Order: sequence, then C-alpha cells, then structure tokens
Amino acid sequence: MKVLRVIEPQAYAMFRMVTGFLMFWHGAQKVFGFPGDGPALDMPWHIAYVAGPLELLGGLVIALGLFTRPAAFLCSGLMASAYWMAHGTRAVLPIDNGGELAALYCFAFLFIATRGPGIWSLSGKD
Repeated sequence: MKVLRVIEPQAYAMFRMVTGFLMFWHGAQKVFGFPGDGPALDMPWHIAYVAGPLELLGGLVIALGLFTRPAAFLCSGLMASAYWMAHGTRAVLPIDNGGELAALYCFAFLFIATRGPGIWSLSGKD
C-alpha cells in the first residue's frame, strides 16, 4: 500500500481533471448542443441560462485547476439542486429515481472543494 501513497497526488490530479472535463461536456451539450443534435429549444430557462453555463465554465476551470475550491463548491451545490429538482421528487433512492450521476457529481465536487487544486493545476498546489 505504500506504492499507492506515492502516486496519490497524481491520482487526485487525474480525478480532478477528469471530473471537470466530464462536467464541461455536460455544459457544452446544454449551451451549444454539442455533442448531440443541437441545443434543445424546449429546455427550461434555469437549465439553459444557469445550469449549462455553470457546468461549462465550472468544469473547465476545475479541470485546469483555476479557482478550484469556489468552482467545485458551486458545482457541488448545482448538482445537489439538480438532484432534488429533477430526481429526488420521483423516489427516495438514487437507483430508483435516476439521480446517481447527480449525487456522485455532488460529492465528487464537494471533495474537490475541500481538497483544492493539487498538483498539475494552473493555480499551483494548495
């Protein structure tokens, strides 16, 4: 297990970058309709003008390691509200209401907010 401790900073950096990268593409899909068939015209305003841009910009800065703590904290709150607005009213358990991804993102971003940018970030190690 000593080997895992040696690569922990690199593993965390990859976790932060991949999580931010994936969130970026969720936002890109909402804002630009890419990847996909173009922006959904029937999207509610709070998704089109709040969630989409936050996912796009938040994911980008988290992946790059800029303003990591505040961006991850905002994204964590965004995912918590997405869970309760879109999924939590359907059923109690995430496996039943389809909210596993929102719940996982919520706690992943909360972890990133508490841990900071780490290595391989544009803002430097915190």
